[in-house]
Amino acid sequence: MKPLTISQIALYKLSIPLIEPFITSLGKDEFAHNVVVKITTAEGLVGFGECSPYMPINGESQDTCFIVGQYFAKALKGKDALDIPGNIALMDSIIYGNTAIKSAFDIAFYDIASQAAGLPLYKYLGGDKTKTIITDYTVSIGEPEKMAADALKILRQGFPAIKVKLGKDGKKDVERIRAIRAAVGNDIPLRIDANQGWKVKEAIETLNALAEFDIQHCEEPIARWKYLKLPKVKKNSPIPIMADESCGDEHDAARLIDIKACDYFNIKLCKSGGIYKALKIVKLAEAANIHLQVGAMIESRLAMTAFAHFALCSPMIEHYDFDTAMMFSEDPVSGGIVYKDGGVIEVPESAGLGATIDEARLRVLNT
Repeated sequence: MKPLTISQIALYKLSIPLIEPFITSLGKDEFAHNVVVKITTAEGLVGFGECSPYMPINGESQDTCFIVGQYFAKALKGKDALDIPGNIALMDSIIYGNTAIKSAFDIAFYDIASQAAGLPLYKYLGGDKTKTIITDYTVSIGEPEKMAADALKILRQGFPAIKVKLGKDGKKDVERIRAIRAAVGNDIPLRIDANQGWKVKEAIETLNALAEFDIQHCEEPIARWKYLKLPKVKKNSPIPIMADESCGDEHDAARLIDIKACDYFNIKLCKSGGIYKALKIVKLAEAANIHLQVGAMIESRLAMTAFAHFALCSPMIEHYDFDTAMMFSEDPVSGGIVYKDGGVIEVPESAGLGATIDEARLRVLNT
């Protein structure tokens, strides 16, 4: 395929209020403060990407992403948009970390590459539609009665699984789950996410106390820097353990596999730096029989569409946490995934990502 020369890169701050606050053990969010990247080639192809930086997890904010993105834009102008490995390496040589803003550029590169190939992104990645993507929906952490009421609302909306944020006092977390199970019954799966909130001993005690409530898996029970203790938690837990914050890129995944730390990885493009490195995590997981979830921060349907395309690339990806775009008070995206009844997600068949933000809205973002 002939090179496609990057002629222009524009960045936009996208800030949208949420319908109601999203609360985890790491903090409360009332807005999505994201960054959109638009890459144009001299040949006329346009690629979109988006990231939702989260300071407690990847140390980035909307402002830092916007500034670091300017360094990338300057360095990438004139480069071949199809040279994704080279462009990723260039960004990595400019600055360490900053995986959220790197992921926005990465998604835009893959948008252009799959358009140039005349394929929807999932097919460009070697995926197919032999499975249906169905998202769970998340209950924010709070008082047990409020969480139970929120879970009941999710059940009545027809979602197939409920994800519950925990990690603030293990004993109270047990009461939170007890209240939720009493409200929703025993038929709907529950998934829990402690967001690093428990101490090691507390995690083991809490997970054992939660065994009676039929929990599918637990995300990141302890601090990510204590990942060497994760095998102990896994060994003593009746609930499967999913690495999230401790599994950023393929190097993290390899370490976790070596020490047999977990049963699942939760892949998020803003942690891996984008699709290019996330695909390496998938290959490692397939070889080690580690099952996968693809998750999100607080992205709009733009990035969420990329996540859904990516989620079709491997049968090992079996859980999908794509609910946060439904928490937005407004939707700025044209095209993209469609949320259907019961959490079912329809992935577009048009070439490329299949999601954009129109020029009129982008002009508003830059004023």
